[in-house]
Amino acid sequence: MPNIQFNYRYRCSGNYKKFISVVFANPDGVALPELEKLIQSKLIYGEYFYAAQWQLPEVFTDIIDFRIDPTWPSFESVAYTDEASDTGISLAEFMGIIGKSG
Repeated sequence: MPNIQFNYRYRCSGNYKKFISVVFANPDGVALPELEKLIQSKLIYGEYFYAAQWQLPEVFTDIIDFRIDPTWPSFESVAYTDEASDTGISLAEFMGIIGKSG
């Protein structure tokens, strides 16, 4: 089964955007619909999450003002990929982290 790429973006109050993705190894063969259902159940307002809480890299625009800019990115998508995993946690661990979040 291919690995899974988790895609998200950060958008500041000035509408500047940065996109980021993380690739998880998927040795257990988790299906995308199963992962998407879990993610959707834990998103804030159906879109946002705290990257640090989900143990993902935080991303911000080059200029950020924490007084007015949001501190949460928005979920974009998940997709199968043949790219190698680029994170130290497995997909199963990531799902466990999401499952325990807010």
